[in-house]
Amino acid sequence: MPGAEPLDLRCSDADREAVAEVVRQAAGDGRLTLDELGERLDSVYAARTYRELVPVVVDLPGTGVPGVPALVQPAQTNVPTTRGPNEVVSGLGSSDSAIAIFSETKRVGQWLVPSDYASVAVFGSVELDLREASMASNRVQIQANAIFGEVKVIVGDGVTVSTVGTPVLGEYNGLHEEPVADKPHVVLNGVALFGSVEVKRKAPKKRRRGLSS
Repeated sequence: MPGAEPLDLRCSDADREAVAEVVRQAAGDGRLTLDELGERLDSVYAARTYRELVPVVVDLPGTGVPGVPALVQPAQTNVPTTRGPNEVVSGLGSSDSAIAIFSETKRVGQWLVPSDYASVAVFGSVELDLREASMASNRVQIQANAIFGEVKVIVGDGVTVSTVGTPVLGEYNGLHEEPVADKPHVVLNGVALFGSVEVKRKAPKKRRRGLSS
């Protein structure tokens, strides 16, 4: 219609799918709960115009829809910029959960693991790589639940791990170590229902010469 506001134009299926992917990623980053994820996806697929898509992502950092200016990224958490792998530091966790629903979510590199962390894989996969991560506490508890999905946790030599999860027609495999005084201790708990949760110890990633971390 001549003179119509850009936000009042009809959005396409491709527009809705793009916004839906943003919402799924936000849930995977721990910014939305499972209930919020479902509610927002319902709103996305019911939207007819760009204006109806705006409220779905307006409070998510760095996202937008056609015709809406990009939002300002939030301030970074108060984590030291230089820190060693598996060092215990004060600060806000990079996120408090990783969720994969018919998708894949990964946490790799330098990130801060809070004292309580949740990971859920439903017909999807979650990978938590703790080899370069810092810890917000000497004892970190990860609630790892796999429902027809997979949660994989990778650790280096900087932590000890106790795996106490329960398999229900699935696999819950990991390490069974006692805490030691000079290392953070990670406790992995949860349920593997027709899915798998696995903890593996691997050597640190090799860095290419001349490249910064």
